Amino acid sequence: MTMSGMKAERKHSLRMASARRKKTFWLTTMMLPGAVWLLLIRYLPMFGITIAFKNYRAFRPNTFWNNIVKSEFVGLKNFEFLKSPDTAVMIRNTLGYNIVWILLGLVISVTFAVMMSEVSNRFMAKTYQTMMFFPYFLSWVVASYFVLAFLDPTSGMINAMQKASGAKVTNFYHDTTWWPLILTICNLWKNVGYSSVLYLAAITGIDTTQYEAAAVDGATKWQQIWCVTLPNIRTMIIILLIMNVGKIFNADFGLFYNVPQNSGSLYPVTQVVDTYVYRAYANTHNLGMSSAAGFLQSAVGLVCIVGANAIVRKIDPESSLF
Repeated sequence: MTMSGMKAERKHSLRMASARRKKTFWLTTMMLPGAVWLLLIRYLPMFGITIAFKNYRAFRPNTFWNNIVKSEFVGLKNFEFLKSPDTAVMIRNTLGYNIVWILLGLVISVTFAVMMSEVSNRFMAKTYQTMMFFPYFLSWVVASYFVLAFLDPTSGMINAMQKASGAKVTNFYHDTTWWPLILTICNLWKNVGYSSVLYLAAITGIDTTQYEAAAVDGATKWQQIWCVTLPNIRTMIIILLIMNVGKIFNADFGLFYNVPQNSGSLYPVTQVVDTYVYRAYANTHNLGMSSAAGFLQSAVGLVCIVGANAIVRKIDPESSLF
């Protein structure tokens, strides 16, 4: 290669490197808002985790960092709330409800997504999706009044039907019998639509030629769902399952606090970690205990995510998160 040719190749390489740097710069600029948000909202507040190990008090000047530095270090004392006699009940409720809801939510969401994918009328399909997705945007305060309209002891629809039929009227807000079922229905009603839309998006991305090939081979609709649809959305199912397992020690505070109307008679079936910490803080104003509970939930969630991902990686490495 001549000297002029080498110079031309070098100039071309420099131009390509400059173009790559410029492209990288603009891509980094596009990512910057999300990165800043993640840093400020997710990572910076993690320094406050030290409150879980301190007897947090206010000092002069009353600033957050000054209070953390001057507050007395108490070690694991803030975790002594686990010695409470209510601990077994709140842990049982938190884990029990979440396990049931994860399993039911998975089966029902996938079922509805498959059903909606089979609706050929575009207008009806969009209508069904909107109706199912709408409850996700409602707050539990609004949902609690929907439930109250059915269960109110004086004017509730179910109580009115019981009176009309001559049956014994049930005071739902003082009877724990039905609340595991009521809370399960409320949770599924509010969240199944969101998960179904995610699964439906995965289903719409499946190559239609796979269904055509299955039909040519004589596969029935059920066989197409079992052999084509479910294997193609397996990765989405596993990812959402792992994420839900990571929240297994967290409870939906709005559901357990607002829907039962904070009735003390229902605590045996509605007391979870989040409501217990809230009520304890309202009575004692112990910020350290609240932080300790949050830290414990995060730690258990991390262990669950890592454990679930490790199991998935051994079974199907391509579907694991990391």
